[in-house]
Order: sequence, then structure tokens, then C-alpha cells
Amino acid sequence: MQKLEQLYEGKAKKVFKTDDPDVLIVDYKDDATAFNGEKKGTIVGKGVINNKMSNRVHQLLEEKGVPTHYIQELSDRETAVKKVEIVPVEVIIRNVAAGSFSKRLGVPEGTPFEQPTVEFSYKNDELGDPLINDYFAVALKLATWDEIKTIQDYAFKVNDVLKEYFLQAGIKLIDFKIEFGRYHGQIILADEISPDTCRLWDVNTNEKLDKDRFRRDLGNVEEAYNEVFKRLGL
Repeated sequence: MQKLEQLYEGKAKKVFKTDDPDVLIVDYKDDATAFNGEKKGTIVGKGVINNKMSNRVHQLLEEKGVPTHYIQELSDRETAVKKVEIVPVEVIIRNVAAGSFSKRLGVPEGTPFEQPTVEFSYKNDELGDPLINDYFAVALKLATWDEIKTIQDYAFKVNDVLKEYFLQAGIKLIDFKIEFGRYHGQIILADEISPDTCRLWDVNTNEKLDKDRFRRDLGNVEEAYNEVFKRLGL
């Protein structure tokens, strides 16, 4: 597989073409952003951690029946993935009130839910990724009803698998954001799963082990990412 020109550079990753039209290479960066890019910085080593963690989780999800874009880990920072058409709907699954949910609805952070909740937002940086519902998604032709149902079902399945996976490492999965894509007519998971995209708290102390340490200037950001990496045995 030959790496060709760069197609895209986002907040956390670069994406490259390959000599196979169905395959891309994702290169994970150490760059960190928050608040729609208003806050910028670097978390040393996070590209390696996010790459390896995402790949391990994708393999686990494949075993559990959730199709993903993962093909092969190429290096500490690079992975070959299936080329998809991204569905411009971000999916947020929440198990515990935190972040914007707590702020918007006045629910104390750390309040557990009796069952997980789901939110959709329109993936559009210019608009600030506004919250939408399934009717909005269909009205805007972002996805069909069948695709929304499949995406939601997969998202809850991802939650079930991740909660168990993290709990075995003494970590609570508070919430996470994922995206899906279309691959030859099939909906598949096409996003990283890492401390950048998940809220992860220590099961005993509720210490934050994720990007909130960067967002909120809590310090020890690299240490938190490395702690997750170590606990998961990656």
C-alpha cells in the first residue's frame, strides 16, 4: 500500500490517499483543540495513544458485531482505514450528566442516568455543530430513517461494549462522541474512540482521565492519557 497526497487535515488527524481507491491512511497528531477550535495546544504523545486505543477498540467492536472502518495499524501513529462517505451527524451517547448536558439542563455533573441518552448534532464547523433531532437529520437529507435507526442501534451497542471494556480497567465511561460513514451501501463506524472523544473517569475517585483536563486547565493532561493507555494494557 502506497501513501500518496494528503487529502485533509483536521483538528487531530491528517488523512492521505493511497494507491487503493477504497483505502485511506489516517495519521494521528498531538495537536489538541477545544471549544470548536478556540483553544489550541499540544498533548505530547496523544497521537500514538489515540491511534492504538482506537484500533484496539475497533477490533473489539468488530468481534461484537459493529462494523468499523479499521483495516490495519501501520505504525504508532498511522492506520489504514476504509474510505467512507461520512454521514454529517455526530452521535453523543451519555451515561452520566457532564459537560454541555449539565450546563444546558442544570443537571449536576456526575448525576448517573437510569439508561443511556442519545444526542445528534449537525457536523458543521461554521454553525458550531448545533444539536438536531432525527427529524432534522432526515429533513436536511443528512441521512435516511433507516440509516438513523442503524446509527442509533450501533451507537448503543458501542456503549455497551465500551462500558464493559473500560470498567475492567477501573474506568467509568461517562459519555462519548462518534461518527459513522457509508461504505458500499453499509453504515459503519468511522471515527476514533479515545480520551479525545470520550469522557473517562476513575471508577473510585472520579478523577478525569480525558480531554476535559485540557479543556478545563486541570493539568496533568499527558499523565491522564498515559494512565488510560497503561490501564488498558495497550
